[in-house]
Amino acid sequence: MADPTAPRDATTPIDEPAPIDEPAPRDDVVLRDDLDLPVRLGPRPPRRVVSLVPSLTEAVAATATGLLVGATDWCSHPADLAVTRIGGTKNPDVRRVLALEPDLVLANDEENRRPDLDALRAAGVPVWVTDIRTLDDAFRSLDRLLTVACRLPRPAWLDEAEAAWAPTGRAEDGNPKAGPRTIVPIWRRPWMVLGRDTFAGDLLRRLGLRLVHADHPERYPAVPLPELLAVRPELVVLPDEPYRFTVEDGPEAFPGIPVALVSGRHLTWYGPSLVTAPAVLRRAIGHPFGQGRIGTS
Repeated sequence: MADPTAPRDATTPIDEPAPIDEPAPRDDVVLRDDLDLPVRLGPRPPRRVVSLVPSLTEAVAATATGLLVGATDWCSHPADLAVTRIGGTKNPDVRRVLALEPDLVLANDEENRRPDLDALRAAGVPVWVTDIRTLDDAFRSLDRLLTVACRLPRPAWLDEAEAAWAPTGRAEDGNPKAGPRTIVPIWRRPWMVLGRDTFAGDLLRRLGLRLVHADHPERYPAVPLPELLAVRPELVVLPDEPYRFTVEDGPEAFPGIPVALVSGRHLTWYGPSLVTAPAVLRRAIGHPFGQGRIGTS
């Protein structure tokens, strides 16, 4: 199956049949998002964008001030973002989104629910869906979203992010047996951890960690605490989102094991935070082993 995150042709020529139910109006363009779904946009660049993804909200806001008109309640960056809030990533108020009259809505295949996106499409709103599971996916997807879909100049922060991560190489280039055996809980009650094929897992592998559950059949498996302890991890990485692990909430479950408290934004967001993420994460995990210490971000 073709990689859905691979770059696609920038536009579908107007004189060719558009791969949708109705022909594209004159001068419209039909693009394809990360899921290879057609997205019909008008002849002018988008001017009213609603973001359903915190990472993408920060990415667009850092690239084009004033382009966003709506964002979720969880979109915390930039801190001074003055736009209409439209609910959560899993339960956006579709009517409120439509009332903003967006000419483009940004979503993510993992973070957002398809029924909500289908409702927006049914109302005639273009929806661009990202699918990001590796750092390389993130760089490709962000470039296409910003320069092709939003028709903006490529931002300097994206070049800076690529440069910041370049020394780490690719996750598959490292020695998978060299780093500490690491578990990465993302939730408790029940305990859930990073499994296979995740963006955050790719970042940590690039930084030299060996994820115990990297080959698990599920991406975010629920694993009881006794089973987490039974694998004898050498390092536990606890991000502060989606579950807010703190010094008082999380480390006590792993007595005698080095624990690193890390910034969830730097571990799980794909956007401007990628510029500083390598340094922030290395400092927190005490790269490469974090022996006998608790890291802080």
